[in-house]
Amino acid sequence: MSLEGQLRRQALAIFKAGLRAANPAEAVRRRLARENLTRYRNVYVVGAGKAGAAMARAAERVLGRRITRGLLNVKYGHTARLRRIELNECGHPVPDQRGVEGSRRIAEIADAAQAGDLVLCLISGGASALLPLPADPITLDEKQEATRLMLACGANIHEINTVRKHISQIKGGQLARLAYPADVLALLLSDVIGDDLDVIGSGPTAPDRSTFASARTILEKYAIFGRVPPSIRRRIEAGERGEIPETPKPGDPAFAHVHNVVVGSNRLAVDAAAACARELGFRTLVLSTFVEGETREIARMHAAIAREIVRSGRPVKPPACIITGGETTVTLRGDGLGGRNQEFVLAAAIDIAGMPNVVVLSAGTDGSDGPTDAAGAIADGRTLGRDTRAAGFLARNDSYRYFEGLRDLVITGPTNTNVMDIRLILVGAQP
Repeated sequence: MSLEGQLRRQALAIFKAGLRAANPAEAVRRRLARENLTRYRNVYVVGAGKAGAAMARAAERVLGRRITRGLLNVKYGHTARLRRIELNECGHPVPDQRGVEGSRRIAEIADAAQAGDLVLCLISGGASALLPLPADPITLDEKQEATRLMLACGANIHEINTVRKHISQIKGGQLARLAYPADVLALLLSDVIGDDLDVIGSGPTAPDRSTFASARTILEKYAIFGRVPPSIRRRIEAGERGEIPETPKPGDPAFAHVHNVVVGSNRLAVDAAAACARELGFRTLVLSTFVEGETREIARMHAAIAREIVRSGRPVKPPACIITGGETTVTLRGDGLGGRNQEFVLAAAIDIAGMPNVVVLSAGTDGSDGPTDAAGAIADGRTLGRDTRAAGFLARNDSYRYFEGLRDLVITGPTNTNVMDIRLILVGAQP
């Protein structure tokens, strides 16, 4: 096996070590084992996210018959066999009618809870899209259109969720408002940079620091305020004038009985990946788990680090492993098929072309990258020699088809977790 081939195998092993550390079922089990839940008359389990099935399964195993009723919205295909908690499959990243119906039922469950009851809320990455309950008179079609515009304009997840919270009946602390005066324990698998409680899943059980004015500023920043449906503009403008109540803020009585706990994050996954890399003999450096920004620019920065390692042995000498976490964004310019991780690897592959014994991998921990069945992709210094059309594929955002032709897609299938992305640069011994 060539050194590039060995590095590729090692990169995949390092990524999978990160995945194992992001196991949501184990995180939920550990946390619930610490709680005294026998005092509650009823236990209702609600929530949403790509990891919802695994989190719900763990809750069932711990709580069993103490669960009075349960419902979670999950992405199509991200499911499991359960006995007491219902899983409602629905659309992601663009919400659909099944998501609306499930969200309405989740709101009804929370609203039915009383003092002496517990609402156990399980939230993971993807929950924002999977909890679509548009505020009247906004329709699902209008919310879908706004979602598409925000996904295509390059807005980051903090910005997208700020808008989502202000056109919803359930996000931005409003699920906690419905559940009051019951106790609420929210277990959160974070897929956002900084693990901000009001951003994870658009913060259905957390105080919301953003405002209607914040939402308008974001839409204007990306020049789409005039393009979103009129009902959304009118709601935001009415909110700015004080004609519509704001989302509940810190200090609101709705949060008097709420406890939000982050049980899994990108940092934990990256730390496990780094430990695996060291065991494999790499000098390993975790640069950051806060990486965000335009995917192509972030990719060029990573490629520049690879060149520096090859040229000078800085910041670490080969064999070297550089790891970053976080979540980048893609501004769509073409009509191709791909996702931020595949686009990252394609852009990086162009910059490391011809460099020996250098491998780059980027993949989403949820197993899906954009609207594709791949988690990400992998490339090395020889990739462009195998298909020289990389620049054209990149120009039309068609990274999936580029790597599909080379059989270099990273395909894991649904992982039932989601703690953002893991990116790797491996630099082996140089000739």
